[in-house]
Amino acid sequence: MRKQVAYLGPKGTYAEKAAHILSKLANFQTPIFVPCNGLHSVIKSIAYNNCDAAVVPIENSVQGGVTATLDALWKFPEIFINKAIVLPIKHALISYGELSSISEVLSHPQALAQCSEWLSENLPNAISLPTNSTSEAVNMVKGSKFRAAIGSKSLVQIEGLKELAFPINDVPGNCTRFVLLSKESNSNLANIASFAFSLISNNPGALLKAIKNIADFGFNMSKIESRPSKRELGEYIIYIDLEINNQNNIKDLLELKKKLKPLCKNFVDFGNYFSENVELD
Repeated sequence: MRKQVAYLGPKGTYAEKAAHILSKLANFQTPIFVPCNGLHSVIKSIAYNNCDAAVVPIENSVQGGVTATLDALWKFPEIFINKAIVLPIKHALISYGELSSISEVLSHPQALAQCSEWLSENLPNAISLPTNSTSEAVNMVKGSKFRAAIGSKSLVQIEGLKELAFPINDVPGNCTRFVLLSKESNSNLANIASFAFSLISNNPGALLKAIKNIADFGFNMSKIESRPSKRELGEYIIYIDLEINNQNNIKDLLELKKKLKPLCKNFVDFGNYFSENVELD
């Protein structure tokens, strides 16, 4: 049966490119790609079994964790990360008009944030308007001489549009990690383990005790991030990525989780998976 893979649409987004790459790495045979309107719709498609897999951004090198994805992984503990890729992100300013006439710039909030310095220097009077995706933004500026969109350079192929500037992201090394989600845990080789937890009590040294266990087992944390639990002020969820180097690390990882769980009010395991860097054509 052909697998249905949800991603943040419409067509032409970086998420669509990631979906094609990750599906190929997962050996999906002729998958059916399902564009969704907004990250919440992508997550719900896999959570409610409307699709077999989903591809979402989870972390950007400039803006940090993608909060909608992190919150969804905590909310739906039956969803696992199977694979991950890191894509270089190079944004273009795309419009029907000229740079001097642009008064509104549309794009996904992450893209707007990643180009904020460029916009303040080159279009200081332009209003930034958030959209559900970069591709949606480009479609919304067609025919307008005062609107521009931030998106992938490949979207310039849309009839009548042109590239006004490229690249415009503030950090040259801007990149985003995309993950492939499913309801099956990955048993293949992995180089990252991801999980999150909330602590039993907000006492001095509570987090330190949990982190010390990680250090005692010799794991290197490649990421640690906190998000509010949304239940009460001062209560946080801690998200952690650990580097895995060999099979012995997997055995130690199981022991580590046994040590951590008694310290945690809630513990959610996102799975072990392989992450790699890829280059776009």
